[in-house]
Amino acid sequence: MVDSDPLLRLINIKKYFPVRKGLVFQKDIGQVKAVERVSLDLYKGETLGVIGESGCGKSTLARVIVGLIDATSGEARYRNRVISTKMPNSMRKMIQLVFQDPYSSLNPRMRTRRIIEEPLRIHSKLTTKEKHEKTELIMESMGLSKDDLNKYPHEFSGGQRQRIGIARALILDPEILIFDEPMSALDISIQAKILNLLKSTQKEKKLTYVFISHDMSVIRYISDHVAVMYLGHIVELAPKKMLFEDTMHPYSISLKNAIPVADPNAIKQRILLKGDIPIVVETPHGCPFQSRCSLVRSICLKEKPELIARRNNHFVACHLCN
Repeated sequence: MVDSDPLLRLINIKKYFPVRKGLVFQKDIGQVKAVERVSLDLYKGETLGVIGESGCGKSTLARVIVGLIDATSGEARYRNRVISTKMPNSMRKMIQLVFQDPYSSLNPRMRTRRIIEEPLRIHSKLTTKEKHEKTELIMESMGLSKDDLNKYPHEFSGGQRQRIGIARALILDPEILIFDEPMSALDISIQAKILNLLKSTQKEKKLTYVFISHDMSVIRYISDHVAVMYLGHIVELAPKKMLFEDTMHPYSISLKNAIPVADPNAIKQRILLKGDIPIVVETPHGCPFQSRCSLVRSICLKEKPELIARRNNHFVACHLCN
């Protein structure tokens, strides 16, 4: 059972970045439309998977949700309270971010204990003994020992570093964790261990995840709902089973086809992408996917498709998916 009200709500989120020219008198010559009209609800205990190519706006959306940057327009809400760069610490500590690169997200000059305890120094009034006890418990839950607390980041493997990053995010007992490509720097065997750890931790602590990745197989394993992003837009949104069994948008189909299949005789619905992702400053009129879609029609060049329900809880932004 889920709460009747969403834990996290995104309402028509837009995030534009100005493009300037000139060294001294910088003049705005355009805008990078990183996120364009994103709306969705996420309930307690659920995992939303967000997938798309590099540059589609996934990480920008994550930073809006965490409150690192403000949206150009629209609102992100946590328990019906507006998320912003000026939100109070009592609210900020409930939404934590796990970064992509475990090698650069940890301070190489700090020992592990100091890295994990740092959020407690800012957001809590615990005694030194209480901080140490909580840090040791969280390290143990991540499969690391107390002896590891005295080590520096360079003494760990990539998978262990990512566990430390997760422990740092969990130390404040947040309700929402945002994972920004957390598996991209890890090999396959380590990925499986981390994903299983995340699923067991979510079940134990009743956490809510937003999991960002470009790997469709990872999204398929960990998510309850999946949002497919292209050029700042959500082009398909559905429960995981529905999206993978009845993929509708041409872009989503091409991503699903990229998942390796062990059976060499398996037949796939092939939709090959042509060209590269367009420059975001020059977003095309009509459908944002038109320049790479092999099924493009005249209406796709003129009108931008709305993200509407084609079937129950299955939303698609495509003129061809009626």
